[in-house]
Amino acid sequence: MEPREYERLAASEDAMWWFRGLHANLIAAWRAAGGGGNVFLDAGCGTGGFLKRLRAEAPGAFRCGVDLDMGAARMAQARSGAAIAAGSVTQLPFAAGAFDVVFSADVLCHRGVGANAALAEFRRCLKPGGVIVLNLPAYRWLFSAHDRAVDNVRRFGADEVRDALAAAGFARVRVAHWNSILFPLMVLRRKILPGGASDVEILPAPVERFFFACVAVEAALAAGGWALPFGGSILASAVKP
Repeated sequence: MEPREYERLAASEDAMWWFRGLHANLIAAWRAAGGGGNVFLDAGCGTGGFLKRLRAEAPGAFRCGVDLDMGAARMAQARSGAAIAAGSVTQLPFAAGAFDVVFSADVLCHRGVGANAALAEFRRCLKPGGVIVLNLPAYRWLFSAHDRAVDNVRRFGADEVRDALAAAGFARVRVAHWNSILFPLMVLRRKILPGGASDVEILPAPVERFFFACVAVEAALAAGGWALPFGGSILASAVKP
């Protein structure tokens, strides 16, 4: 990938409603699971947008990222100031029990990533009592050209995610949906009026504000104890006993 493409991706993470909503949900799930810890890993950190956000949410914490893409890893280090390693989420280059919290957003869905192997590695690298927070695309039937464009090979069901975390040895598993208000538009765009590429792109400013307001409303409902019954993404958290 050309350097300009990494720059474009980084700019998208800062501006796009989708990434802003995703990052807010990851933080909220971590806090709902206890919100502790001082050593964080973003497993599959891409160009570092979430690590940049985490710097503001957990000042003074040690932040680390890992990504298989060397270009993305270099961009992540420059943007976030975090420690970045190049490597696979199925063979993490870290010692056992190194982290208090492991985040991984839309990585277990990718081509070449064994979900069960990655979960085993996340558990290995967490301290006892450590928290894992995952975001994953929802519903196998929603697989579309968008997924192929972003190199996804699978989408997940909520029960499937819950069972996989339990089978990997995690406890206190929580699984919820988000991106519910806009879900009908997602189905329309991806299954009824499909295009040939990803539909995740920067939109006109009024649309960006409206879409982000939708996910912010959902976040407020979730914080108030409302469990959204459906949505385009699955947010999960669990604890290593």
